[in-house]
Amino acid sequence: MIDISKESNFEILEMETDKDHIHFLIKSEPKVSVLSIVRKLKQESTNRLWKTQKDYLEKYYWGENTLWSDGYFASTIGNVSKEAAEYYIRNQG
Repeated sequence: MIDISKESNFEILEMETDKDHIHFLIKSEPKVSVLSIVRKLKQESTNRLWKTQKDYLEKYYWGENTLWSDGYFASTIGNVSKEAAEYYIRNQG
């Protein structure tokens, strides 16, 4: 995911995985839509994993080269400090 962001127009400041989802703290320009960031992360990570882990994934994903659900949740940090958001994300899971 970090590699994907480095090749794109956003920066992942913090990331933490949970059992069935991932929390991100992402920095981007206002002109970059949240949807475009989510789409880029989902598409690129799926493509890269299928290229490197195809034999393993074929055992669990029959006929579909997909890994992610259709939805996502996004929010701005608003009045919360960057440090508070980073702490929250680091302590998930």
